[in-house]
Amino acid sequence: MNRREMLQGAGVVAMAGFAANAFAEDHSQHAAMMGTGLTQSAGDCVRTGEACLAHCIDMLSSGDNEMAGCAKSVSQLIPLCSALQSLATQNSAYTANLAKVAMQACKECQKECEKFPQHAVCKACAEACAACYKQCEKIAA
Repeated sequence: MNRREMLQGAGVVAMAGFAANAFAEDHSQHAAMMGTGLTQSAGDCVRTGEACLAHCIDMLSSGDNEMAGCAKSVSQLIPLCSALQSLATQNSAYTANLAKVAMQACKECQKECEKFPQHAVCKACAEACAACYKQCEKIAA
């Protein structure tokens, strides 16, 4: 092998390395962007869900059982979305699988909360659930 062939070979290897780095950087930026929207929407679900649950408990403790279904659905939503938020922040390989389950919880909670549009906390929770559902739908495998 002469010097020219060796330099050409080194150039090909260097170009392959640059291409691999560019692909990896683009992929991680895309994953981070997807994770950011999901992280934010899952966090919104947790935050609004906790407010909704507190409201449901207040209503239930005063003898109003009308919001029992809402309380049940939101109490299941909160830990799921909390875990989803954590996994999305880490760009975990498990995020897409958990997103499938969270989608079901978001849909059920949204349905229950929409029964009480007169309560601002329920309305906010329903909106957060709808947004989280859309983010989950983007990555659910």
